[in-house]
Amino acid sequence: MALPPLTLALSKGRIFEETLPLLAAAGVGVPENPESSRKLILPTDSDALRIIIVRASDVPTYVQYGAADFGIAGKDVLHEHMAQHPGGLYQPIDLNIARCRLCVAAPEGFDYQAAVRQGSRLRIATKYVRAAREHFAAKGVHVDIIKLYGSMELAPLVGLADAIVDLVSSGGTLRANRLVEVEEIRQISSRLIVNQAALKMKGERLQPFLDAFGRASSAMA
Repeated sequence: MALPPLTLALSKGRIFEETLPLLAAAGVGVPENPESSRKLILPTDSDALRIIIVRASDVPTYVQYGAADFGIAGKDVLHEHMAQHPGGLYQPIDLNIARCRLCVAAPEGFDYQAAVRQGSRLRIATKYVRAAREHFAAKGVHVDIIKLYGSMELAPLVGLADAIVDLVSSGGTLRANRLVEVEEIRQISSRLIVNQAALKMKGERLQPFLDAFGRASSAMA
């Protein structure tokens, strides 16, 4: 009897697109594009693997609880997830894909550095609550964290927050909304994550994918 395929959890967009070369390095092609398909479970041209499409923030949950054997998630997502769900995930490889940076951004004309020096209490809008809280605590800056799930750039424009903590790639969205990057918190890339039980029970089947992904990501570093 044929074994059921391994399940890889991915999110749409940049991570999916930049994972395709890694899958190709493992000898796997994906015939369907999740941007044009309504399917949430995508077959591949290999009987050994299928892909499930989930929200980026949900990838670690699907992997940790065994609904997916492995997945790819940004360090930003993993940092937030592990604060509430420690353990259960093995993170063997930094894939060097979907690179960006986690930054503090503020409206043009707002003197962020002066506010920090003067000990002002800042209102910070972000969905990266743990990262923001740790960053400002390390600087000794008092902040009120306002958790948002999207349209972060709007918060300072309408007076909801003094600044935001968000991911920045090209900076185009910030510029379009008259915001400027005032501080970098950390560089972000995406990691391969593996369910620890799957690694024990299905290690022989998973290892070729881990090896191929590792070689491909090293070549891109």
